[in-house]
Amino acid sequence: MSAAALAAATAAAAASRVEIRDLTEVSDLAEVCRLFASIWQPGAGAQPVTTELLRAMAAAGNYVAGAYEGDELLGACLGFFGSPAKAGLHSHIAGVAPRGLGRGIGFSLKLHQRAWALRRHVSVITWTFDPLVRRNAHFNLAKLGADPARYLPDFYGPMRDGINGSGDTDRLMVRWDLSGPAASAASLGESARVDAAALRERGAAAALSVAPDGDPLTAVADGPVVLVGVPPDIEALRRTDPGQGQAWRVALREVLGGLMAEEARVIGFDRAGWYVVSREKSS
Repeated sequence: MSAAALAAATAAAAASRVEIRDLTEVSDLAEVCRLFASIWQPGAGAQPVTTELLRAMAAAGNYVAGAYEGDELLGACLGFFGSPAKAGLHSHIAGVAPRGLGRGIGFSLKLHQRAWALRRHVSVITWTFDPLVRRNAHFNLAKLGADPARYLPDFYGPMRDGINGSGDTDRLMVRWDLSGPAASAASLGESARVDAAALRERGAAAALSVAPDGDPLTAVADGPVVLVGVPPDIEALRRTDPGQGQAWRVALREVLGGLMAEEARVIGFDRAGWYVVSREKSS
């Protein structure tokens, strides 16, 4: 499996026109910090991570990697080992420079991380993302085939950066089974697709959707398959209408978080902006 994972990661990097390298030197790690700061635009004096932290993480054998086009750093990712006994890796932060967007660099980084982990007999990678961000939901659930595990209200507390704003930092924790069929298919470019429109034709109801004025619209949805919508661009909405952005945070927490608390399973994400949730118990 590790050989196949390495081959898939190498092919993805080549397609993205980057070389992905493990990073340990202070100068390289400082460059990663500058990249992350340029992406997240934190408040004065703050940084998403520090060079000292990355140095300690790398020295302790954790995952720190960068995607380079020549000598230019276009993307980076940090992950650290979790319990039990290094059987899992938690991917804490990953980002791609604006100049590298649209080339599959984020996908290449994740496949590199997968191959790196499998070589070290790690079977699972977890990470969190903002469930209101459509492109991240599609990337994590459809493109990578990760499995949503928990809804985490206000996971980080206030972050006050250029991406998260000043509201609550709810997150969806996902679990990536590195040797499972979904991850293996994803490594070959086979996305996990769901079709919300077709599901609606077969009786699936929307518990949360976008109203004509952009507000969250909730409805009763008692069937075995439920659709949960998110707005087209929550990051822009936070800048232009913070109140409406916060209304979406509360609505998604109540609807998606509530369904997951009842042990309903998120089984996919339609790029049109729908989580597909099953109330049926897995066998």
